[in-house]
Amino acid sequence: MQQWTSLLAAIGLLTNGVGAQNMLRFACSQLVVDRVDPLVNPGMRYTPHLHQIVGGNSFNLTMTPVEYDLAKRSTCTSCSFVQDKSNYWTAVMFFRAKNGSYHRVPQVGNGGPQGKLINNGGLAIYYIPSGRTTAFAPGFRMLAGNAAETDDNKVNRGNICHRCWTSTNEDNFVGGAPCTGSDTVAIPQDTRCKMIRQTIIFPHCWDGRNLDSPDHKSHVAYGQGSGATGGGPCPSSHPVKLPQLMYEIMWNVTNFADRSIWPDSGPAFVYSMNLGGSAAHGDYLFGWEGNVLQRAMDNGCNLNRDCPAAGLTYQPPEKYNACTIKQQAPEPVDGWLKAMPMGEPALQA
Repeated sequence: MQQWTSLLAAIGLLTNGVGAQNMLRFACSQLVVDRVDPLVNPGMRYTPHLHQIVGGNSFNLTMTPVEYDLAKRSTCTSCSFVQDKSNYWTAVMFFRAKNGSYHRVPQVGNGGPQGKLINNGGLAIYYIPSGRTTAFAPGFRMLAGNAAETDDNKVNRGNICHRCWTSTNEDNFVGGAPCTGSDTVAIPQDTRCKMIRQTIIFPHCWDGRNLDSPDHKSHVAYGQGSGATGGGPCPSSHPVKLPQLMYEIMWNVTNFADRSIWPDSGPAFVYSMNLGGSAAHGDYLFGWEGNVLQRAMDNGCNLNRDCPAAGLTYQPPEKYNACTIKQQAPEPVDGWLKAMPMGEPALQA
């Protein structure tokens, strides 16, 4: 846990302290792996690239802001807080083999300040407050990163990064706080990596008016500083400080360590856009019940524990792991594929 000292100090995570500033950190299992994207490509089946989606089971092809109330429409959530029916998704990582076939890289649970988080695929979600924090409003949505970006130098490493994990145990932490030290924008391409940790940190400043924008970005902004700190002061154009939302994904690359199956040229690990780490991105649709998230921020609710002051209830892994939905763009996504799922439905190799 010493490696987490800088992160814990930065966000004031003093679990036993009085008036300490805490954070929510919880597991979300895979709801579905699907080629749909109601934020960027509403109504489209077989969107340009594949996503892994977690959260409320009302996830659909089209989810009109405000009108489509995730909290009311969902009957379960694949996240460990019962009251969180939000949807969170990212691109999928693939291994590209020497023979031209592709294999989806599986995700595993995340270690961290409270030890292992149990999730069936999926990711870990953080809501990190800093000072006076205003929770997201119903209908709020946003996008972090650019799925078409090819230049690592145009990506802030303090907000989107990757880390080579040389241990097969995700609880055996490597390095310091997320997006610091030797972390890179690029996906590590090294057979010594047993895991690759991906971190996506969203903007934490809001214009206070718009729940979305045409590019799903302009209504929000990054404030001063970077990294998992809860966020610094906000610009005058976006004066409302939100909880800092962070995704953390552990890609288990252990089964792809045999160099003989790696391609002779080009990267072995790519995202489902057939691009590298510069194109990493995350999508978010707010779906918390009532004012639970605001109360959680106001009352210093911590990690993935029950928080009666906010009406926040933890559910065990057997509950959230059981919350899944069928693909709406059905195609094989596991095993060896002739090509990544792009364009026409994918075929097994």
